[in-house]
Amino acid sequence: MSAAETSDKPKHRPTIGRVVSNKMQKSVTVSIERLVRHPAYGKFIRRTTKVMAHDEDGACREGDTVAIVECRPISKRKSWRVVEIVARAPVDNAG
Repeated sequence: MSAAETSDKPKHRPTIGRVVSNKMQKSVTVSIERLVRHPAYGKFIRRTTKVMAHDEDGACREGDTVAIVECRPISKRKSWRVVEIVARAPVDNAG
């Protein structure tokens, strides 16, 4: 394969999700929400999938909206990585 053929390959499309846990080192749990149509009734149902993603800098906080892409397996359950933080969660200064 030439260099031109490999560069034309489409990159993985980022998936948007919400960080639900950041209690691990360099890892976050991301909840991905999608709408699925019910086969019999046609109503749209909200479905969620939880995946673990690699966060090298540890910059993600709980509640942040992040863009993640699929990558090679990093560990047994982790094969996604955080590309960017789309929106920050509001900081709670109550405590």
